Amino acid sequence: MYEYKRKKRNGVACAIRRTALCIGTFLLFILVAVYSAGFMVAHGPSETICNMLVLSAKQASATKWVPYLFMSKSRVNQILKDSEKVNVDTVDAKNYIGTESTKDIKPDDNGLKLVYFTKPRFKAYLLIIDDPSRVTVGVSSENFKSAVRGMRIFDIAEKYNCIAAINGGEFSDVGGRGSGAAPMGITFSNGKKVWSDGLKRTFIGFDSNNKLICKEGMTEKEANELGIRDGVSFQNGNVLIDSTDDKVKLYYADNNTGTSQRTAIGQCKDGTVLMLVTDGRTADSIGATRNELIDIMVSYGAVSAGMLDGGSSAMLYYRNYFDVYDVDKSSLDEYQLKGLVNKYKAFVVPRTIPTFFIVTE
Repeated sequence: MYEYKRKKRNGVACAIRRTALCIGTFLLFILVAVYSAGFMVAHGPSETICNMLVLSAKQASATKWVPYLFMSKSRVNQILKDSEKVNVDTVDAKNYIGTESTKDIKPDDNGLKLVYFTKPRFKAYLLIIDDPSRVTVGVSSENFKSAVRGMRIFDIAEKYNCIAAINGGEFSDVGGRGSGAAPMGITFSNGKKVWSDGLKRTFIGFDSNNKLICKEGMTEKEANELGIRDGVSFQNGNVLIDSTDDKVKLYYADNNTGTSQRTAIGQCKDGTVLMLVTDGRTADSIGATRNELIDIMVSYGAVSAGMLDGGSSAMLYYRNYFDVYDVDKSSLDEYQLKGLVNKYKAFVVPRTIPTFFIVTE
């Protein structure tokens, strides 16, 4: 009997070892295949595809390190440097007319307009707000110095009892593990400066006349002189469109071919505000480029626009939009049933972040 039990135990142990060996071999095969594919892309004949994949990886905090597995740091840095080159298209303001008219879209019962559209490589969602005074900045904390975590977009909507919201500005997010406790750069909310760490960033916000200001390297002093009431900061080089009385400038970056989930905010000449979010990193929506955001804003007549935080932070909330627009609830996931319009595809719960642009009742 003892000999039988010992043989049985040995048989089970052998089966476990063989299974583990098979699984290990399979995983090793997958790793080798993935690395080989990455190496071929990095050193293959298509520079365009290589650059796009590098820039797409660098869009997300969690994957910024991936390109360095396949190519030198100097080559990655050169691709990044080239992507930052901006070519400015200047258009006479008199001839600047969007192909899509916001006035042709009938407002819903909340006085807003939600537009869905699909481009060849991504899905996008545009919220149109006729009254810019309804757009302010909501913050996750009243004292960022002692904050330990930001808020999810559903929680910010409850805090401010707002009808809609999009994600806002920059925050520390090393390796995609940031808690969103505090913003970076300058932040204004309801006419008050609520944060300033001295960092010069792209500033995107509204002044006391409800005009959207998008400016590089904004200082706290400049913000006060401009009478900023609400605004956030996001990295550098994120002004997409600005204008004077007679000229509209479009800041295209033709070498920035990285695709991702993206968020942007813009304003038309008549004051109408455009909140734009795109899906990304999925089979049916790989994401939008910087230039594609500009093209959408231009098509709706934006005379100023700035890019906000993107990636897994890209979110558009609209309370009960599925009832307002008669959307089939069976087609929505758990977050969309809470009010998230876009499809959240980060494989985790929606991010906690410090700042949002919100739309009041």
